[in-house]
Amino acid sequence: MKMKMTFNRSMMCALMMIVPGMVFAQGEGNSLPPLSTYSIDADDTHDSIRIKAAHVVPTANQYAALQDEFIAFVHFGPNTFTRMEWGSGMESPEVFALQDLDTDQWCKAMRDAGMTKVILTVKHHDGFVLWQSRYTEHGLMSSGFREGNGDVLADLSKSCQKYGLKLGVYLSPADLYQIEHPEGLYGNLSEKTSREIPRKVEGRPFENPKTFTFTVDDYNEYFLNQLFELLTEYGPIHEVWFDGAHPKTKGGQTYDYNSWKELIGSLAPEAVIFGRQDIRWGGNESGRTRAVEWNTIPYQEDPNRMNSFADITGEQVAAMENLYPAKFLHYQPAEINTSIREGWFYRNDDEQGVRSADDVFDIYERSVGGNTIFLLNIPPNREGLFPQRDVEVLREVGKRIKETYGTDLMERAEGPKEILDEDESSYLLQKIGAKPIEIRLAAPTKINRLVIQEEILQHGERVAAFTVKAEVGGSLKVIAKGKNIGYKNILRFPEITTSKISIEIDEARYEPVAISKVAVYYYHSRPPQLQINRSLKGLVSISPKPQDFGWKTYDQDIAGELNQDMEIYYSLDGSNPGPKSVVYQGPFTLENGEVKAIAINKGALGPVEVQEFGLIKEKWLIAQASSALADQPSSLAIDGDPSTYWKSAEGGEGQYIAIKLPQKVSISGFTYSPPVMDKEGMIEKGMIYSSQDGEKWTLIESFELGNLINDPEKRTIHFQKPVKTRYLKIEAIRIAGGHSHAAIAEIGLLVD
Repeated sequence: MKMKMTFNRSMMCALMMIVPGMVFAQGEGNSLPPLSTYSIDADDTHDSIRIKAAHVVPTANQYAALQDEFIAFVHFGPNTFTRMEWGSGMESPEVFALQDLDTDQWCKAMRDAGMTKVILTVKHHDGFVLWQSRYTEHGLMSSGFREGNGDVLADLSKSCQKYGLKLGVYLSPADLYQIEHPEGLYGNLSEKTSREIPRKVEGRPFENPKTFTFTVDDYNEYFLNQLFELLTEYGPIHEVWFDGAHPKTKGGQTYDYNSWKELIGSLAPEAVIFGRQDIRWGGNESGRTRAVEWNTIPYQEDPNRMNSFADITGEQVAAMENLYPAKFLHYQPAEINTSIREGWFYRNDDEQGVRSADDVFDIYERSVGGNTIFLLNIPPNREGLFPQRDVEVLREVGKRIKETYGTDLMERAEGPKEILDEDESSYLLQKIGAKPIEIRLAAPTKINRLVIQEEILQHGERVAAFTVKAEVGGSLKVIAKGKNIGYKNILRFPEITTSKISIEIDEARYEPVAISKVAVYYYHSRPPQLQINRSLKGLVSISPKPQDFGWKTYDQDIAGELNQDMEIYYSLDGSNPGPKSVVYQGPFTLENGEVKAIAINKGALGPVEVQEFGLIKEKWLIAQASSALADQPSSLAIDGDPSTYWKSAEGGEGQYIAIKLPQKVSISGFTYSPPVMDKEGMIEKGMIYSSQDGEKWTLIESFELGNLINDPEKRTIHFQKPVKTRYLKIEAIRIAGGHSHAAIAEIGLLVD
């Protein structure tokens, strides 16, 4: 059975005005009208809940956000100049010592990467604003940038129009300046009274004549006034980004989100709101994706009326069994966010790591091809530019996206026209057990990617499992199996040459399913990323980094195919390795220092992998430890295995671990690897001490590590000056997330 409907944004918006949440009238294959939110009644059975779940669909704005696919985050502010991840809120605005700004360079780099939208942190948790606000002096207006007249958002808005990018704003609900300042509005215990938004400011009238009346306190009035500025003076805003971070609270301050939402809905009708009912967080800040990502989310309250939202981070949050106890089912796609650099803000170019194009392209395929949106942060440097290393990665990623997905290799193929045309509103209805969807290509074609999409605006997300076969060697063979589809699923599989594709629906939440698009592509394989490891005895090994989507399918070893002509080269002198460097022929011993390695295959170069190694741990001893759980002794902190970890038995301040070295060594810093699988023991703040005898301790310095829970990667702390010592002690002062037991997966010591 086939169906084709045409639609446009105005039709969709009109329908939603008639029936809130409705996107389309009932279509063929639907037993219920499609809605963005369904309530669950007391008499609903599992079967009726399953049917409702199959009719939960995105709003017009959510669907547009899914179509944006690959978008940018830009973290910029005082932290760029203080080299901190989170500011205190009391930094002098003069810290923002920007001399020049080139947002055209930003937007060109983003467009070259294939990005469609950029979200600027116009106010981070420190409260410093990057636009000329009428309602605070804590921002650009008090800095030296353009003699206090600079406006980063205004520059970016103009560049977005020039380069065809949508614009979004991140306005932090938390505001340390308003908390810490003696006259700050956050938590000042003011009464809720009727307030007119925007508050008039003499000499700075608004062109937009709209006004609103809300019953709110001082801080919510301040927040609404700033939202009004952002949504009326910088062109169309397509996303408003709120997070749930609370570095510090005061006075029982609450957020009147429903007032914020009303203002946004009126002034930015095409915008989605992140962190609330429109878009949810992907659950981490490392670019990890779930194997299955349904966007029909269970709620106990109506999300369209809720004032506060908790993070949704569960691995199987939208599994069918989790929908049955719900009182509401709500469409809410996820954004997968991470940074191109270590940390959200720029620190430096010599120590701060930058993701390779392989990393970013892999996350792109997993997130965009996993029914989510990919949000990549690129932090500008202190010259107001994207660093060159980052720009090169973005350019290469954009090149790969265009080369791979720019041309559908099913052109002139024979099969159902509803899934082969460029009309996203046409679709093919399919049932389990029906004749498979068959597509015959115009000629034998080399492929290793398949994209499949459901028509979700009328039919919701229904496919739960499917099988893809291809004609290889005269017979159909399984080349890939997929789970859910939703907006888009990208399947990656070994390279084959075929002229026929067959797709069979194996499982569905409801029938029939509606398939709107099938396309095949070819990705030109590059030499792989490498991983560099060192044993406790100092033996360094270099090998291809495993890919999480699997190297082996139907008994074909892809890694063997890719690597059969590959050679690995490395350097130890800081230079970038190449064909004239040392060929890696097996493990070698390294006392300490930096290893750089690269894979080269038939003249093609892979990304350079860099790993810095400190002292060899073979003869290290644990001198002391405050306590340890029985099955997690202190020795696990120096065993060379980051999957094991020490965890203290007692909680509170003063938990520590002390290391004895074989002899005195000049130490220039240390590395801390948090336990990835235990988010309750990550040391967020601590002290490190030295001793010559293990009894008298001297403080070297304190350290603070941000964002560990969401991005539990190894952190490096460099001392202000080297310390020659035989004993080192690490003491925990604060554990991330308010937890109490310290934990260390691995400690490394850097040599001067």
